[in-house]
Amino acid sequence: MFLNNLPPASVPEDPPEQTRTRFRVLGAISFSHFLNDLIQSLILAIYPLLKGSFDLNFTQIGLITLTYQITASILQPVVGLYTDKHPQPYSLSAGMGCTLLGLLTLAFAPDYPTLLLAAALVGTGSSIFHPESSRVARLASGGQHGLAQSIFQVGGNAGSAIGPLMAAWFILPRGQHAVAWFSLAALLAIVVLTQIGRWYQAHQLAQATQPKFEALPTFPRATVIRGISVLILMVFSKYFYLTSLSSYYTFYLISKFHLPVQVAQHYLFVFLASVAIGTFLGGPIGDRIGRRKVIWGSILGIAPFTLLLPHVDLAETAVLSVIIGIVLASAFSAIIVYAQELMPNKTGTVAGLFYGLAFGMGGIGAAALGHLADLRGIEYVYQVCAYLPLLGLLAILLPEVRRNLPAG
Repeated sequence: MFLNNLPPASVPEDPPEQTRTRFRVLGAISFSHFLNDLIQSLILAIYPLLKGSFDLNFTQIGLITLTYQITASILQPVVGLYTDKHPQPYSLSAGMGCTLLGLLTLAFAPDYPTLLLAAALVGTGSSIFHPESSRVARLASGGQHGLAQSIFQVGGNAGSAIGPLMAAWFILPRGQHAVAWFSLAALLAIVVLTQIGRWYQAHQLAQATQPKFEALPTFPRATVIRGISVLILMVFSKYFYLTSLSSYYTFYLISKFHLPVQVAQHYLFVFLASVAIGTFLGGPIGDRIGRRKVIWGSILGIAPFTLLLPHVDLAETAVLSVIIGIVLASAFSAIIVYAQELMPNKTGTVAGLFYGLAFGMGGIGAAALGHLADLRGIEYVYQVCAYLPLLGLLAILLPEVRRNLPAG
């Protein structure tokens, strides 16, 4: 296995910025993110199956997403804050164990409350995984923070994209119990994450023997508050709109274009694949031209396309969804690294805060949009959400941040 030869976690005499990028570690953590998010995406992908099996309405479907994402949202900042002070290398594999338990609960859930419990368990696993794995990506970045975050995140987006295909090909024809087979993916992730934990622990021990480099001075408090506040609004805009597609795109296609469920899942895969592409591009582009420009362009830049989406035919809908996915997804790597530059030495806290916000906004959005779909119809949801990217105009208020910071 490619993980057996993870590079030794030595720390040279130069500051961390001068160390080389650990692509094997980044590849391993990205692969783990792929498995983690593939499992999580199964919840969204089997919504049509659960809707029929448990006779759910859109509000109840939204509450499943809300339970999963709010659980992750509340816990992730807490986990990040704690691990900034007390790093936990093996918490990654422990969190995946919680996800495994949630997956098995989902496979054999007999009723709606148990579905909510399964969603909460998967959300808890996610809350443990993301802050520490984001820290691992930064430690292995060699100073290329945007690239490292993109490599890490693109694994998750690829898993999210493939999840609907796995659901369409394997779970939908066989039923709810077929979800249990994906516990093998969780077990593989635990093996990988245990090896990453060993590298992480070795890195921490080696770092403790090296001379300490002084952290760069922080930005003024008012600058940090302004920057973080604007970023929160950007996350709100991004994830409310993203939720409208990830949670309800198949229902929209079925309702408006009368597609079969499995065909609609393939369109969802195309959209989620475009999100993976955009995620990978956003980080290195931000390294080159600045995070602020990427954030500005990715949020506001999709507005013309979201405004057109509710008024076009199926082929044009597919094309617009790809453009929206690529452009919108390029923002998150830039947002994470930009916030880490505003708050140096708070890697876990920042990652936990913004991953938590992403899950929380997505969960609230899923519940709110599901209720709106019950009241006004699924097509109306896309007419309303089309205006969310206009919040990208607020990116003009972001302070300019152009400096390099220590990897940890």
